[in-house]
Amino acid sequence: QVQLVESGGGLVQPGGSLRLSCAASGFTFSYYDMKWYRQAPGKERELVATITSDGGGTNYADSVKGRFTISRDNAKNTVYLQMNSLKPEDTALYYCNTRRLSTNYWGQGTQVTVSS
Repeated sequence: QVQLVESGGGLVQPGGSLRLSCAASGFTFSYYDMKWYRQAPGKERELVATITSDGGGTNYADSVKGRFTISRDNAKNTVYLQMNSLKPEDTALYYCNTRRLSTNYWGQGTQVTVSS
C-alpha cells in the first residue's frame, strides 16, 4: 500500500535551515507529482510546494517563495523540502502528499518549530 514517511523536522532558531525528507513506497514514485503541505495550530492546511513527476517543474506558496526549495530523487523514491531563512510563522506540522487514482495520500507529518 502507499506509504509516505516524513522526517527531518525539529526546533530551529529564526534564520536557520532545515531539510525535510519524505520517503515513498507502494507506488511508482516517478509517475506522480508530489506536494508538501503544512498545518499550524488553529489554521487550515496550506499547500507549500509542488514538484512534477520528473522534477522539471516546481511551484511555491507566496509565503515561502525564495526561501524554500522542493526537489526529488526518483532513484531513491524521496522528495525533499529545503527550508532556509526560517521564520516563526513557518512553525507547523509538515506533510508530504500525493494523489493517485483520485485518492489523496498523506504521511504522518514532521513538526517544524521556529523559535529563539
